[in-house]
Amino acid sequence: MPPFLAYEDKGRTDTSRAPLVLIHGHPFDRTMWTPQIEAFSPERRVVAPDLRGYGASPVTPGITPLSRFAQDIEALLEDLKVDTFVLAGLSMGGQIAMECHALFGDRVRGLVLADTFPAAETPQGKVTRNAMADRLLREGMRGYADEVLEKMVAPYADPAVKSHVHRMMTATSPEGAAAALRGRAERPDYQDPLTRVTVPALVVVGADDEYTPVSDAESMHALLPDSTLHVIEGTAHMPNLERPTEFNAVLGKFLERVDARQ
Repeated sequence: MPPFLAYEDKGRTDTSRAPLVLIHGHPFDRTMWTPQIEAFSPERRVVAPDLRGYGASPVTPGITPLSRFAQDIEALLEDLKVDTFVLAGLSMGGQIAMECHALFGDRVRGLVLADTFPAAETPQGKVTRNAMADRLLREGMRGYADEVLEKMVAPYADPAVKSHVHRMMTATSPEGAAAALRGRAERPDYQDPLTRVTVPALVVVGADDEYTPVSDAESMHALLPDSTLHVIEGTAHMPNLERPTEFNAVLGKFLERVDARQ
């Protein structure tokens, strides 16, 4: 039986280097990790799924809690026989990475949290996310994509990057995006679990990120027992696409550190 999720699985398996698993954010797909797949697959295995409801993966209307996303990823990694790995997520993908660590953290050799935050949703945030879910089901993705594009990436970002991000957003299923928004509104608080993460962690954030500002990254960095914080200047919410060379350099250094701990 084929895996439930669509995915990219690229790179070397005949190496002691830890596989890298990449979890995309909302409302994107696995192509948001293209610069990282291209950079790291020559030296290690890189797995990047489309989350349930996004990209080429099946859509499940209703509500998709973060635990469901994490279970999907666990099942995919079982299918692909990826035993231990470095887990990286951006934005909602970072929160799913935290949920994955809570679910099967014994398999995680390193944790990368980019432009994300661990706190549970506020009462007003729940209202806002559910209202946005209603709007996406009613209107589709384009109006939302037009509105938030220059918060997802900085107004001064490369036009090709803007085009890629906008294309991912408008291609996303409104039903899948709405289900994720409703699930994310009910997410647990990951702050206390982060204090018990025993593996190395990397916290990355864009200096001009309005959704998850540098202060959020600093707070998360302080919670993690063994973490490094890197702020990428000249970027907003998606530094892996806006400044891929710097992002890859920081991630590459972290991966080398994890590999050396074997």
